[in-house]
This record gives sequence, C-alpha cells and structure tokens, in this order.
Amino acid sequence: MLPASQTSPQAPVHRLGPAMLSALAIGVAGCALPSGAWAQDLARPVDDTPIEGEPPAPPPATAEEEHIAFEADTVEYAQDAETVTANGNVVLRREDQSVRADSVIWNRQTGKIIAEGDVRLVDQDGNQLFTDRVELTDELKTGMMENMLLVIREGGRLAALKGERIANGDVILSQAAYTGCDIVDTDGCPKNPSWRIIAKRVIYSDSQKRIRFKNARLELFSAVQLPLLGLTVSTDGHAVSGFLIPDLRSSPSNGIELSQSYYWKIDENRDLTAALSAYTKAAPMASVQYRALTEKGAYQITGYATASNKIPIFGSNSITTNDSVSAFRGYVFANGRFQFDENWSVTASLRRATDRTFLRRYDITRDDRLRSLVEVERIDQDSYFSFAGYATQTMQAGRDQGLIPVAFPVVDYRHRFDDPVLGGKIETQVNTLGISRPDGQDTQRAFASTQWSLRRITGMGQEVTLTALARGDVYHSDENAATSTVIYRGDPGWQTRAIGLAAVDVKWPLVGEVFGGTQVLTPRVQLVASPTIRNLAIPNEDSRAIELASSNLFSLNRFPGYDRIEDGVRFTYGFDWKFEAPRWRIKTTIGQSIRLNDKPTLLPDGTGLSGKASDIVGRTEVRYRDFINVIHRFRVDKDSLAIRRNEFDAVFGNTRTYLELGYTKLNRDISRSIEDLQDREEVRAAGRFAFANYWSLFGSAVVNLTDRQEDPIYGSDGFQPLRTRIGAAYEDDCLQIALTWRRDYQATGDAQKGNSFQIRFSLKNIGLR
Repeated sequence: MLPASQTSPQAPVHRLGPAMLSALAIGVAGCALPSGAWAQDLARPVDDTPIEGEPPAPPPATAEEEHIAFEADTVEYAQDAETVTANGNVVLRREDQSVRADSVIWNRQTGKIIAEGDVRLVDQDGNQLFTDRVELTDELKTGMMENMLLVIREGGRLAALKGERIANGDVILSQAAYTGCDIVDTDGCPKNPSWRIIAKRVIYSDSQKRIRFKNARLELFSAVQLPLLGLTVSTDGHAVSGFLIPDLRSSPSNGIELSQSYYWKIDENRDLTAALSAYTKAAPMASVQYRALTEKGAYQITGYATASNKIPIFGSNSITTNDSVSAFRGYVFANGRFQFDENWSVTASLRRATDRTFLRRYDITRDDRLRSLVEVERIDQDSYFSFAGYATQTMQAGRDQGLIPVAFPVVDYRHRFDDPVLGGKIETQVNTLGISRPDGQDTQRAFASTQWSLRRITGMGQEVTLTALARGDVYHSDENAATSTVIYRGDPGWQTRAIGLAAVDVKWPLVGEVFGGTQVLTPRVQLVASPTIRNLAIPNEDSRAIELASSNLFSLNRFPGYDRIEDGVRFTYGFDWKFEAPRWRIKTTIGQSIRLNDKPTLLPDGTGLSGKASDIVGRTEVRYRDFINVIHRFRVDKDSLAIRRNEFDAVFGNTRTYLELGYTKLNRDISRSIEDLQDREEVRAAGRFAFANYWSLFGSAVVNLTDRQEDPIYGSDGFQPLRTRIGAAYEDDCLQIALTWRRDYQATGDAQKGNSFQIRFSLKNIGLR
C-alpha cells in the first residue's frame, strides 16, 4: 500500500460511460413504515448550498477515456486489490454531476464506487440525493442505496428505506414517501407536511426521467389516506400523462356532478385533456381540450358534447319543460395566434354553442355573447394594417339572432410620417366595413382620412397641441326599416359625407409642494370646430353607446366609433390634479364642455351633451399604499345638479384579506327608444377573510337595484339579487381545499335557478388539480 497522500490530486478514470446520474429525481411515493418515521425522513434537514471544494471540471473526454476529477484530505491506493480509498471531505465531479462523502472506495477492476458517510449526490438536472451509503458505477450512476432522501430541483422530497438498480437501468425504491410541501414553517421550525404519498414500491427510469408509484396512497394531515390507482411524476419538471383529481359539484339543473379528467402529454409541444362528467339529473357530458405550440405560435381547441332536454327560449315567450326536446348539445371554443415574422401575424377565435342556455346550465361560462373572429395584422414602426371579420352569437333570451350583425370584411390601414413643411405628424387612414344581418339592416362603409397634429412646449411651460382632420365617407345600406331605433337607420342606398375638423388643446402643468407631498395642477382648455355634417343620413352601427364621461371629455369626437361625428364649435375646460406623498396618491379630473351656438345637435337628451352646456363630469382616485384604492366617477346635471352617473369602486386589504365594493347608478333620464342607454342601479361586493394561517372565508354578491320606474322592460322590483357566492377554503404551500355555495336567482330555459355547491381539491407541486 502506498503512503497516504496529503494533497488533493485529480485522478483520471479510464473509459466511463455517458454521465447519467440516476439520482432519482422528483417523486411521489409511499411506504408502509410508521408515519412518524416517514415524517422524520422527509423533514430531515439538508445542506443544499453548492458543494464546497468542488474540483474543476475534468478535461474533455477523448475516444479512449473519460475523466472523473476528485479531491480528498487523504488518498490510499492498494496495488494488489487495485482499490483507491479517499477519506475526508471527498468530492467527485464528472461533467455536471458531483458527489460529496466522508469516504469513497473505488475498485478499478469492477468500476464500482462505494461512498459512505453523509453522502450528497447532485445529478445533471440539479436534483440532490442524500444518503448514508450508496454504490456508484464508474459513470456515477447509483446502485444500492440505504436510508435515502431525494430533494427535487423543481420542488418536492422523496424518502426511501433502500434502493436498487436492476438490469434495464431502472432503480427500484422500497418503502418510499413523497411530498411537495415545505417541511419547515415561516420561522424555520420543522412541521409535518399537509400531504404526502406513500408507496410500497417506486420505479425510477433514468432514460425517461419518470418515477412511477405502485400500491400508493395519498395521506392528508397525517390522518386520512386515499388510494391512488396510478401516479407518474417527472424528474425534470415536465408534465406527465395521467388522471387528474376529480371535480365534485351539484346544481339545480344537473344534480350531483362527478367529473374525471385524463391528461395526455402527446409531445413536448402538444397535449390533450379529456374529461367525462356524470350527472344524477342529466345525461353524461364529454369534453376535450387540445393544445399545441408551434414554431410560429400556439393554438387550442376545446369542445363539449352531450344530449339533454333543451327548452327553446325567445323573448318573453318562454316554453315550458313539457315542450322540451332531447337533442345534441355542445360548445366549441378554439383560438390561436401565429407570428410569421416581426411584422405579420394572424389571430383567430371561434366560439359557438348549440343553444343559448347550454353554457349557463353546465356552468362553463356566463358570457352573454360569443364572438368569433379572424384577423390578419401587419405592424411596423410607422404603419398598421388589419384585415378582419367578426361574427357574434347572442346568449340573451330577448335578442333575435337574425338582427345580430356579421362584420366582414373589416379593413383598416394607417400610416404615420413626419410633416416636412409645418412640422408635426401626419397620419393617413383608410377603412372599410361590411355589416350584414340575416333579418335586418345591411350596411357597407368606406372612408379615407388625413390627420395632422403638432405639439409644442412654450417658454412658460404650456403644452399646446394643434390638430386638423379631413375625411371623406361613402355608405350604402338597405333594409333600413328593420332597425327599430329611428336615429340609427340612416337613409337607404348610397350616401356620402365630407368631414372637416380643427382643434387646439392647451395644458399648463403647475408643480408645487403641499401637505408634505408634491402636487401637479394642470388646467386644460380645448377648442374644437367642425362644419355641419350629414350625420342622420348615415347609418349608425358603431357609435350608439354615447355618454359624456371623464374618459372622453377632451376627445376630438365623443362618439365611440366612426359613424357619428360631433359638428359645430365647442369649448371644453377642466383640470387634472395629482398629489403624491409617502404612501398616498390622489388623482382627480373634472370638466365641462360648452357649445358656442344654440343649434340643435343629434346627441339625445340624457347623454350629458345635448344642451349648449354639457353636464359636469369627473373622476377621482385615492390610493393608500397597496391597502386602499377608491375610484369615484360622476356626472352631474348642469341644470338641476341631479347626479346622472354615480359610480364607486373600492378595494381594501391585501392579497389574503380584502373587501371589494362597487356601486353604479345611471339616472340618465333618457328616452326609452334609445335601447343602448337605459338606466341602471347595481351594487356589488366581494371579499375574503383569512385567519389561522391557512383558512379563509370568501363571498361575493351582485344585486340589481333598478326598479320598474327606471326600467319597466327589465321588470326588476328594486332589490333583485342576481348572484351570490359564499365559501370556505384551506390553502397552504402545497394544498388547496375549497367548498363553495352559489345561488342563482333567475331561470332561463333549462338553466334553473337555485343552489349550487362545488368542492375543489388541488395538490400543488405535483401536477394534480
């Protein structure tokens, strides 16, 4: 035997295989040992800092040999037995793998390496194995192990009594336990995990990066145990095919529902989730979701299918259950986006249901309309091009689908460039729109416009913006009488319109200190002039929901679309005020618009813009740190000072305990023939109260306060709850359990009103949900 070396040499090892450390990464497992013992193993403290004294990477491998670098306090070589023994802070390294142990014995003849004493092994994926004793091959692959703990880089711990590598390269673990939970609390003290999976046998495949569990059970809170029919977990953080946790709920329309889903990972960029839902009061329903990621973009396709008694509905003539018929029912939702280069892209979405109550009955979505679209876009620094089409399916009981428009084609092109003469910017636009209705008015529109704008800062700090706009329109429409609101129809046949507009806008920010903070007071005035425009001769398809608000007070055109343009001369004034101090921020806007002539306008009474002087509008936001945020919007009648719009939204609290309140009252005093601008009063509330570290109570409610005097068509009695929800939840770092009760107060067709219950159970850090 050679004398013990006092240095830390690097020793070449002849012909090692590819460095694949079978350090079992990730896992879910179980064991038949007493729960106290397993909790101790999983909670075993470990040092996961980088291994100190790690030698540099060995030189690149040649065709004849590969190298393992190592360091140790002492090294002994037995020439007859051809064994090398390293003792004291032994560190081995091969490519991205490393081993640390108190002692290592290497047999040069067999290539077997035995590491003992506080062994820590790190594989090429960053997973760490801690054990008392392990046998390694000359490729640093694990063989026999005893009393091991695996810490997964992606999160989670796997403990086992012993492990053994079999002939095909898989590693068999006996009496194993796995958890994805933290094993210490926020103070660093040990704690039992909320859940763990115990199994008699666990199979790890190094080539597939998978761990499979046999005879496994899920243990909750060290008490409740549930059988698991099959479970596979990846060691590299990728998704794995398998069954998901079932969903359980009940509803008045379908009774008790049990839904089971299966996830299939088809490839690294494609997957499919299939689900089957069984009901006590309805036929089963199947659903499938397919997702794919390509080199150019991503897309998904989701579909639902069942057969049940469908109750037709239309308007107020609802048909009873005696007239219901059994039919195929379903829903498809597909969308995607593809980016072909830095400029060109395509976005598409398809949403379609067989009937109006399917989505609500099966609690898929409560949207009142389903929009499908396709859009081709080109965007660069100075131009924008869009070619699109839109179709909408209404889910509202009182709407006629034949009157819902299909928009195609919708073409918009804009180009922006510098003005070489006067300075400023010039933007040109060309736009076309085709609107068709199976049973209603059809409209086609095309226009071309040029807008010039110049922004300058004066020597006194005023910001002055000059704007000029010229536009020419061509319209064609037919079946105009099918539009019930007269002012929306326009004249049938071909119509033309010329638009000219000029505006000057002046802002003057004034900055100063006040109340221990900084304030910015910005008075603002605007003058807009436009000649008389043939508005009522043109159909109104996109400018119907007009109302003065702080958001459009200084807009060149207060109408939301292109079909209506304000004419005449108007003067708008107001101010913005912003205050900032430590922890506080306040922003407010208030203003009014005045017409410089008494000429009647096309703006209906109740919009806030019909008179010579407009109503007064404003918005205020108050924020205190991230704990309080209050927003108030209002519109006050210029003559009677009645509040025509009063809207509050407030949020108090943090991410765990919070309260959200909302109130909206629209008292427009508008003609009932303007269908898009009816009065409304509503209150909203939602909140969550967290207690005892992991528990919380939550709830929400929406109540319609509109009475028959405000909206006789809707039929509300002044206090009409629409939806209420109450629930309780437990959520920690790795487990979520929630019980929710919800009540619906309105029935539509076969979507019945009544109480619904849902139980949600989710294991985090393992892919089950």
